[in-house]
Amino acid sequence: MTRSVVVLGATGSIGSQTIEVAVSLGLEIVALAARTPSPKLAALADAHQSARVIAAGGSSDERADFERMVGRPVEFGMEAVTDAARTSGAVVVNGIVGAAGLRATIAGLEAGNRVALANKESLVAGGPVVKRALHEHGGELVPVDSEHSALLQCLAGEDPESVARLVLTASGGPFRGRSRDSLAEVTPEEALAHPTWEMGRRITIDSATLFNKGLEVIEAHHLFDVDYERIAVVIHPQSILHSAVVFVDGSWKGHFGRPDMRIPIQYALTAPGRAPSPAQPFDLAGLSLSFETPDIAVFPALEIAYQAGREGGSSPAVLNAADEIAVEAFLQRRVGFLGITDVVSTTLEMVDWRPLDTVDDVVAADGEARAAASSLVAGPC
Repeated sequence: MTRSVVVLGATGSIGSQTIEVAVSLGLEIVALAARTPSPKLAALADAHQSARVIAAGGSSDERADFERMVGRPVEFGMEAVTDAARTSGAVVVNGIVGAAGLRATIAGLEAGNRVALANKESLVAGGPVVKRALHEHGGELVPVDSEHSALLQCLAGEDPESVARLVLTASGGPFRGRSRDSLAEVTPEEALAHPTWEMGRRITIDSATLFNKGLEVIEAHHLFDVDYERIAVVIHPQSILHSAVVFVDGSWKGHFGRPDMRIPIQYALTAPGRAPSPAQPFDLAGLSLSFETPDIAVFPALEIAYQAGREGGSSPAVLNAADEIAVEAFLQRRVGFLGITDVVSTTLEMVDWRPLDTVDDVVAADGEARAAASSLVAGPC
């Protein structure tokens, strides 16, 4: 295996696990990019001396101090992050959080690279634009999310016409089984206590509201060209079945395994081949698996996301941006837990629908939605 790896979002959860997996596979890390010039990024730069080091932000003083800490030239700004995605022949692992990851996804595909996508916003906000880049430039889009990786593997070698529906599994988050009234006073600390997965802060809150699963439904629509009526969600608290495909003859094909993100990350680097994994061995014996229908009355975020996906155009971009603003406001205790879905649904009503043809169209819709959502969280919610 001779692939080199570009890690965007190198200091985050996905980035850190990607580096661990790449090192175990003997792959070279050729670029490390992160949002801020932090000591953690400096430590990664020290461990990977030949890698380009990029920090998107930071003040001029922070940048100067960081470059001295690293001891070699460092690149700064989002354009440098995007340029790293153009590294010839690399697998670009896009673990950037937020809509800022879209340009990097496009750049990687335009360079003909494999983009291992952990940035939900690329497909949720800019699905049509990303698909166009994929078809026009011959790159490759491989999902990193455990659910989409599971679907990719279950669909391998199958005739698309034989697929009846896709089934995405959701853990249900820390509030599964609760009444809606009981969620009014939950704290960020409670919402961040995910029962099975260790993830970043936004995705963990999105898992608690089920917005995360709604975003994954939109992603699955774009990744696998399946309409929304054939994408189902089921609650599976144990997170052992990562997703499944139902075929027209009634057969099911599912992907089982330990809830460990290193497994789908590794498959994104090696697919269609496989290699021994650093994950612990897994055995079904002794396990009890259960499945439930999502409670839309308690967690309306899932249906809000389905509706935005069906509307298409700018609606998913508005959904995503509003959710990002609302989640941050919740983490800062400026809105309550139930206020997250209120902010998103109201923002969707406030922002006019329009088609998205270019990255600039996506950025414009994203910006308008952020402004609208920010106005809501600034006042009473």
